[in-house]
Amino acid sequence: MPKWNGESCEASPNRCSSHPSYQKDLERFALLCDSVDRRVKGHETHYVIVADDEIPLFSRFNSEKRIALPSSKFLPKWLKLIPPFLLRRGRRLWWSFRSGPVHGWHIQQLLKISAVSALPEERFCVIDSDNVFFRPFDAGAYAGRERAPLYVERGAIEADAPMHAAWTRSCDRLLRQAETTFPADDYIGHVIVWDKRTIQELTQTISAAAKRNWKESLCKTRALSEYLLYGHFVRNSPALLQAHEIVTEGLALAYWDAAPLDAAAVASMVEQAPTSKVALSIASFSNTPISAIRRAVGLSQAEVKDAVPTELAALPARAFV
Repeated sequence: MPKWNGESCEASPNRCSSHPSYQKDLERFALLCDSVDRRVKGHETHYVIVADDEIPLFSRFNSEKRIALPSSKFLPKWLKLIPPFLLRRGRRLWWSFRSGPVHGWHIQQLLKISAVSALPEERFCVIDSDNVFFRPFDAGAYAGRERAPLYVERGAIEADAPMHAAWTRSCDRLLRQAETTFPADDYIGHVIVWDKRTIQELTQTISAAAKRNWKESLCKTRALSEYLLYGHFVRNSPALLQAHEIVTEGLALAYWDAAPLDAAAVASMVEQAPTSKVALSIASFSNTPISAIRRAVGLSQAEVKDAVPTELAALPARAFV
């Protein structure tokens, strides 16, 4: 799943982007990379965080502005990946006596927070492989402003929401905050900006509240949303609220239904998109053909790059994640 930070060197030299990805995402990831290379400017490095054994698959996309990093770089040493032959249906599962079983959905969230905390840049824009940019986007102008943009959908979460309400209550417990009143604000989006210092304060707060490492606390929390966690942390801090600029208009169109779309339906979404939208997110479980998305957003099939020498891992500190 890749993450990226959008910021130009001139405007703000310490911004980057990144995201975690997996083998099943490869074709979608290729489309995302193609759209970033052709339509996104103002960023310095695109970090791609992948499973260690899949580095050879993703390193072929490395370039002057893109690098694939192994997930082990950001996961705790005590969390171990269970061998695939012990699992059903090939799903990855991690285990520790400290946390019990941890599934891939949890790992993605842990990786995002850990990477932003550890990588050298100061501002990150996080985006998953289901996205593609169909319009020009100046990541530096958006993510690199003095106050970090914080996307909020006001009052969007009802108390009986099957997943979002549980995620919201988990934020209250992890941060030892007063119980959130519903309907609650939603901070989940498709092109999300995080500030490194805010993430570091967030992890320190979780560790202090639980009196154990924040990674262990997150692994033991079964209902979790990293974007809600960030938003609730900022919301409850006057100083952090002052350092963020509330935005209520998301940058991406989203399709979450299970039924696949054909090329005409995708094209219709793009053609009717408001001018504020620059990206398109079609859930991978819809099985919408990548070829249909490529045609709709005007990107011909990308050429597969040759493998890149490992020396390219030595990149400047500024990055786009």
